[in-house]
Amino acid sequence: MIVRPQPHWFRMLFVWNGSVLRTIMPQMLMMTAFSTLAVLTDGKIFGDKLPLNTSTFTLLGVALAIFLGFRNSASYDRYWEGRKIWGALLIAARALASQGLRYGVTGEDAAHKKLFIHRIIALAYALKHQLRKTSPQEDMVRLLPAEAEFDATAGTVQYLPVYQMDQLRAMLAQANRQGRLSDTGLWTCDQQLNEINHCIGASERIASTPIPFAYGVLLHRTVYIYCLLLPFGLVDAIGVATPLISVFVSYTFLALEAIASEISLPFACSPNGLALDAISLEIERSLLELAGEPLPPAAACGKDYRLD
Repeated sequence: MIVRPQPHWFRMLFVWNGSVLRTIMPQMLMMTAFSTLAVLTDGKIFGDKLPLNTSTFTLLGVALAIFLGFRNSASYDRYWEGRKIWGALLIAARALASQGLRYGVTGEDAAHKKLFIHRIIALAYALKHQLRKTSPQEDMVRLLPAEAEFDATAGTVQYLPVYQMDQLRAMLAQANRQGRLSDTGLWTCDQQLNEINHCIGASERIASTPIPFAYGVLLHRTVYIYCLLLPFGLVDAIGVATPLISVFVSYTFLALEAIASEISLPFACSPNGLALDAISLEIERSLLELAGEPLPPAAACGKDYRLD
């Protein structure tokens, strides 16, 4: 995702990075050529004029806009749910770290304290990599170097976030058995682990359950058929202005479809996906601060800064 401040209204008219214009540029060029062809042939195909007019496209356009609105709403619901899940993960991670440090889970052992905090951070990074199907090796080795945990478990652990959660629960149980953590404290910390487990499962549900394929195919075909026929319905009414209006209308419909496709996969590495790198880094920074450790640099926010 591209992280940056809100640009000036005039500059926003010309924003390239982060918009879907780059994605649909080939379609825009195709529509320009097709609209120009419709003007040059006076709306004829193989010598026969298509009996189309603007009223037909007005009715179809309204119906298509409503259909696209429903699709975008469904896609944004997935995007916003993903953001709420990772917001809940941030809250639960902070709460677990604070409770673990204050309730005696780590005792006075600095190494044990560091391991507990780093395991929570590693869990967030492991979940990010699992959702994006990328390798977590670099982050795991960076956060848990003493155990070389990733190398030891790479061949057997398929769900690394769940593994880290289980290791955290084992640390809580050990602290309880050794008398450092009361039963009430154990129950309180375990509630945060259950919340983290819910976030893991909810993220997996979104990532493994895309919008039904047939639904996307129907919308895709409808948009393209409408856009390709549009110049032939406008040529008699507006003449040489047909390419301009056709491309503008096509841009609206094609861009809406492209945006819906992007945000329906909120964990993907796309310009409009969730900034999981930034959220993971925020979890790391806030937990390290609780533990009194040095903080890595904050996520930059500036001109076209690509975070993910």
